[in-house]
Amino acid sequence: MSKLVTIYGGSGFVGRYITRRLAQAGWRIRVAVRHPNEAMHVKTYGVVGQIAPVLCNIRDDASVRAVMTDADAVVNCVGTFDRKGKNNFDAVQESGATRIARLAAEEGAARLVHLSAIGADPGSDSDYARTKGEGEQGILEHFPEAVILRPSVIFGPEDAFFNRFASMSRWGPVLPIVGADTKFQTVYVDDVAKAAAMGVEGRAAPGIYELGGPDVNTFRELMREMLQIIRRRRLIMNIPFWMATVMAAVMEALQTITLGLFPPQITRDQVKTLKVDNVVSGKHKTFADLGIEPTASEAVLPDYLWRFRPGGQYAAIQESARNLRTD
Repeated sequence: MSKLVTIYGGSGFVGRYITRRLAQAGWRIRVAVRHPNEAMHVKTYGVVGQIAPVLCNIRDDASVRAVMTDADAVVNCVGTFDRKGKNNFDAVQESGATRIARLAAEEGAARLVHLSAIGADPGSDSDYARTKGEGEQGILEHFPEAVILRPSVIFGPEDAFFNRFASMSRWGPVLPIVGADTKFQTVYVDDVAKAAAMGVEGRAAPGIYELGGPDVNTFRELMREMLQIIRRRRLIMNIPFWMATVMAAVMEALQTITLGLFPPQITRDQVKTLKVDNVVSGKHKTFADLGIEPTASEAVLPDYLWRFRPGGQYAAIQESARNLRTD
């Protein structure tokens, strides 16, 4: 019988790619999510009955254990950008991650792969980075042979990075960003999934892997690349950190007053993270240790950002038509 893996958050942006790769490798898969009815798309990645979305509350021991029973391997892709509510930073990224590792050890899972982030640090001023770091500590305490992946900003068809700013660029001549000179090493989502699959299959040594793409670019340079691909000319305006902090505080207050009706476009915690370069540090293993050659962004971005061009799917035809000579 094929082996079984439980993937917490297996229907999300990165999780779905890990699910697809492991399904292709013949694994039986439980996709543990809060809303199984919204995760049915992952069932198409395998044959009938190979992939099963199941209900799980990452804050509850019994729930986490139930979907882990008899699993040969466990993957945790659950993360959050929410600072409030039941599924906040501490509940999900620290307590939730630690809970999964503790129960994986108790249930006898052979392998554990955890998706963290570059910049994870228990001593960080950012709650996001702090809880990511504390989650890693909890994992290594209970499951020291875990494979921990720390990707930089991840891009791909469903990403919330390039898609977000490409959408913003449609509504005015100015594209505002915070931290224009902050450096990123953007990484392709399927490269991260490939690394995770190697960890599940025992082809990656235990430890921390920092995953960055082949290029290091500033935020401003990434936006220029994106604008060139979508054929739009916009003024990239850098918002100073102090001003962004004030704006974020006002937005967070508005969210509180309206009971979440108007979510903030940026939070104070995100401003803190944007002050720090998001690149491979050289202190941990990388793609090279896995034998993976990371994919460059220019090879992928045009495949899904075309829809933000003024002419959409017909942009190339329109550009060609403009070059025709009339007699």
